[in-house]
Amino acid sequence: MSSDMNLDAKKATEIKLFSFSTPAMRAFHMTWLAFFVCFFAWFACAPLMPVIKGEFNLTKDQIANINIAAVAITILIRLIVGPLCDKYGPRKTYTALLLLGSIPVFGVAAANTYESFLFFRLLIGAIGASFVITQYHTSVMFAPNVVGTANAASAGWGNAGGGATQAIMPLILGAILMFGVEQAMGWRVALLVPGVMMLIVGMMYWKLTQDCPQGNFKELRAQGVEVGNVKKGGTAILMQAARNYRVWILFTSYAACFGIEIFIHNIAAMYYVDHFNMGLKEAGMTAGIFGLLALFARALGGIVSDKVALKKGLDGRTKVLFALVLLEGIFLFVFSQVNVVMFAIIAMTIFGLFTHMACGATYALVPFIDRDALGGVAGIIGAGGNVGAVAAGFLLKGLLDVQTCLSILGILVTIAAFSVVLIRFTTEHKVKEQELFEQALLERNSAA
Repeated sequence: MSSDMNLDAKKATEIKLFSFSTPAMRAFHMTWLAFFVCFFAWFACAPLMPVIKGEFNLTKDQIANINIAAVAITILIRLIVGPLCDKYGPRKTYTALLLLGSIPVFGVAAANTYESFLFFRLLIGAIGASFVITQYHTSVMFAPNVVGTANAASAGWGNAGGGATQAIMPLILGAILMFGVEQAMGWRVALLVPGVMMLIVGMMYWKLTQDCPQGNFKELRAQGVEVGNVKKGGTAILMQAARNYRVWILFTSYAACFGIEIFIHNIAAMYYVDHFNMGLKEAGMTAGIFGLLALFARALGGIVSDKVALKKGLDGRTKVLFALVLLEGIFLFVFSQVNVVMFAIIAMTIFGLFTHMACGATYALVPFIDRDALGGVAGIIGAGGNVGAVAAGFLLKGLLDVQTCLSILGILVTIAAFSVVLIRFTTEHKVKEQELFEQALLERNSAA
């Protein structure tokens, strides 16, 4: 029995949002919750940086190093966890990431020097790999007619953790200070909150989810059923994915949308404080708008991709992605040029909308690139997002001027959009995917 046959059987053909009774919907809700908590913890330091900067007397160069560290190791871990999902299943992989990832979150709260803070900030970046597991888990649970929406919605709601933390962490710090705790201790206590959240959700994930519609990979393999890619090692899965040029184009497009997204998470609060003289809470709330757009905008990108695919197939999905990355680049440049705070917020909101939609549209394409190397495909493209964030971090480090950095990034994103039009699918590939798509629609209609 092939892995394809087994993984495609019993996939959910619709998203019953308020249901928790089926394996697919439990996976959907737990993936976005786990992703939300991971992103909340990943960027929990960012809105507190004006306070942490004062405590450690950080220079602009040191802050740039911290921002680069926060996203650098994620590249490596994203490449690793994709094949791990194929081998051990997403349930084991996600649980391990949540439990082990909480350690550096607690560690950063205990940091007492710039060097130790930088070290733990680097390790925290590992939890950014949660995204790959989220996308893998929803990809094996949902049929082709809804997988774009499922991927985008779960990732979008999870991504919102990056926005929520911008708004919530300053409030948590403020509440702690009201109890008479000194600021130097207050931000440390505040950072314990996301660590505890990760431990709780890690245990929930283990208890409530299963690897695929049929059950857990280990038990299914014991029964002689082929699931995942147990025969191939992690390196072989990665190499298979790496030989597909479409993977590298999506790597670039994801660097241009998700890379920019997490860069903005790291610098937005500081930008509003330094450039527009905002207070910490106000800057956190404003920066939070960008991240919270993910609550619906990423899902919207996936929905648009699925809708266009009904008539235009895979080529339609590609055109949607091109348009969204292009609009993201244009409005990022506009955002960089605005010096009036109200207009800056409007421009950021529009640019943020297209950024999140582009992220959703990217992963609406991922399940169709290579079904036999899904973990490798998801891992490489996911890593692309962090390569984009690291590149943006080094650009800022070189310039030390956020506004100039944002304008250059706007131009680069616009250029990156045009790489998407180079994606082509063979007639055979499109016919095969169209058959699976129509089969899923028939199954959904017959069940209705």
